[in-house]
Amino acid sequence: MAAKPITENTLFYGDNLPILHEYIADESIDLIYLDPPFNSKRTYNVLFKDESGLESEAQIAAFDDTWHWNRAAEETYHELVTQAPDHVSRMIAALREFIGTNQMMAYLVMMTIRLVELHRVLKSTGNLYLHCDPTASHYLKIVLDTIFGPQNFRNEFIWKRSSAHSDAKQGAKQAGRIHDVLFFYSKSDSNWTWNTVYTPYDQEYVDTNYRYVEEGTNRRFKSTDLTAAKPGGDTLYEWKGHRPSEGRYWAYSKKNMEKFERDRRLYYTRSGTPRLKQYLDEMPGVPLQDIWGDIPPISSRAAERLGYPTQKPLALLERIVQASSNPGDVVLDPFCGCGTTVAAAQKLGRRWIGIDITHLAIALQKYRLKQMFPEINFKVIGEPPSVAAAQHLAQQNRFQFEWWALSLVRARPTGGQRGSKRGKKGADRGIDGVITFIDEAKRKPKRVLVQVKSGKVSSPNIRDLRGTVEREKAAIGVLITLESPTSAMEKEAITAGFYHSPGWQLDYPRIQILTIEQLLGGEQVKMPFTSVTFKQAQKVKQTEGTQRKLEI
Repeated sequence: MAAKPITENTLFYGDNLPILHEYIADESIDLIYLDPPFNSKRTYNVLFKDESGLESEAQIAAFDDTWHWNRAAEETYHELVTQAPDHVSRMIAALREFIGTNQMMAYLVMMTIRLVELHRVLKSTGNLYLHCDPTASHYLKIVLDTIFGPQNFRNEFIWKRSSAHSDAKQGAKQAGRIHDVLFFYSKSDSNWTWNTVYTPYDQEYVDTNYRYVEEGTNRRFKSTDLTAAKPGGDTLYEWKGHRPSEGRYWAYSKKNMEKFERDRRLYYTRSGTPRLKQYLDEMPGVPLQDIWGDIPPISSRAAERLGYPTQKPLALLERIVQASSNPGDVVLDPFCGCGTTVAAAQKLGRRWIGIDITHLAIALQKYRLKQMFPEINFKVIGEPPSVAAAQHLAQQNRFQFEWWALSLVRARPTGGQRGSKRGKKGADRGIDGVITFIDEAKRKPKRVLVQVKSGKVSSPNIRDLRGTVEREKAAIGVLITLESPTSAMEKEAITAGFYHSPGWQLDYPRIQILTIEQLLGGEQVKMPFTSVTFKQAQKVKQTEGTQRKLEI
């Protein structure tokens, strides 16, 4: 069955493999960027530990849950060996023979089947960028060469993702690891999209080559030779008493020299020899090279920082989108995280599709896009549209349900990692999520504590929440529940009284109960509306006149 058409910019919640298969048509995407979850902090040896080995529970669960040699990995391997193109099946079989069955092999199996799908959906003129680190980059390049063909390898970009590390102080016997790798492949070996991107000259180059400053305009320029070795028409003439040296000619006709003179483009040496001015502000810069040290990582104080652990700088994705797509093209990110790729695509007038497997990421993307582009319209597929769908999600994965429910009130989860199915519950102290707001009277941040219940609820839940709010000195407590509250629960909530806002001179119920049905109907937490729970993304001006209907 052919993939269904997508007619607008879309965020998908779910596993990208079935979404690609069901929704994305053959040769419909112009640019793919993917930054799959991979934990650089894991040691190389741990990745190759046999599945019977014990693991540190403190290690991030995103990798552990997503790339794990289990039945799903074995079934995916079998599918690749039996159904993938012959060159792909032989490659993955050879890798297994060499690597064995461990987390690294699970990672490569799961990536291979997705890269096969991504190759299918890419247009013949399209490009793919895979962002990874040196731990697995050598294996991923083998996979990419097999699927895309080594002749379609364009670049290995090195991005300096952090400043110098002083690992020696911690006993490391190696150089600091401060870069990521981006593999750039095209689908075709003869016709792919590439727009030359220029980077600024470094200061040393400017100081050395653009040594002159034009009087009156303060424009920096360098002077270049006006002679050439071969004649080109009327190029052997006298100019203000000067002729080219023997064997040389003027590089321009006399008519052009006169125009340079009128335009004040000629610079004369002490001997009176004319030279041509080349202004620094007219030069495009240095054509893009394959080592990127000019885009800094997102610092702890950066304006664009959203608190997402693997967030990449917007400038990095803008560079990729500008270089390898055109306005109106379709950009796909199948591991879109906090949405930097779709934000860059929206800003630059491209159309976009984003996929992520956590409701936390989808929620963050929705807030970010609305904050950056207030007039934006897009569709979200995969979120529960009804109470019945919410109940199904809760039965499948209660932590994903919790993250989704928290997103309905714009609360930040207090635990868990990207992609984790467990790893969430530590000592949460009865708090699943937090909403932070500013009380204008004192300009001090206040907190709304949120608990999410997917099972049965009763009066003790309200008493526990009230106790948590009092213990944590929070302003308001909210219970989100799938079930309708009992009358006893409602009475218990009423007895908690009110939070009085000095700034707004309003009273808000200290303990509030909201059902999923109410939230789906648009009801929200009653609180002062100066919420700062999620760091606000900066508004940006997007390229005008290039957002068109998405038809693939």
